[in-house]
Amino acid sequence: MSEAGAPVDATPAAGMWITTVPMEDADGLNLVLGVDIQGGPGERIVSALLSYGHEGEEGVFYLLPDDLLARCERVGDRVSVRLLAWPTVIERTLRSRDDELAATAAGLPPDEIGDGRVTLLHREIRTDTDFIVGVGPDDMPPVLIIDHVGPAALPELFASFEDGEAGIAVVNAR
Repeated sequence: MSEAGAPVDATPAAGMWITTVPMEDADGLNLVLGVDIQGGPGERIVSALLSYGHEGEEGVFYLLPDDLLARCERVGDRVSVRLLAWPTVIERTLRSRDDELAATAAGLPPDEIGDGRVTLLHREIRTDTDFIVGVGPDDMPPVLIIDHVGPAALPELFASFEDGEAGIAVVNAR
């Protein structure tokens, strides 16, 4: 958290796209976030949450919808995404991790929405598309998170997923 009250990672436009996802053969637009597992504290905590999961079928882990949440909004020509988590979920996830990351997580203030969650990552992008955020909970598109290593452009992220070097998680948006 910065002195000015910014979230752990507030990176306008970097690592966020509004695009079609080739693996889905979708015609519609999706919100896509790249999360570098070696990036800043917020990205590393998000990555830890994505790795935490609850095992379903063998080798498949599910993140509970309430463990990591995306809050999306559009104001004018800017679309903003905040990844939020409960402090207790973060603490449970980081128990076996390094002290520096756990200490960073312990110091996160509550998100402005006031329900007790904390903001791990905040990104926003300027767009001239008609992509609409905030129409209603049933109309909110999920946020796709590509969990990867190192900085990368979107085509590299999609290629690294197809090569098995990155994972994709779908996070509920509100």
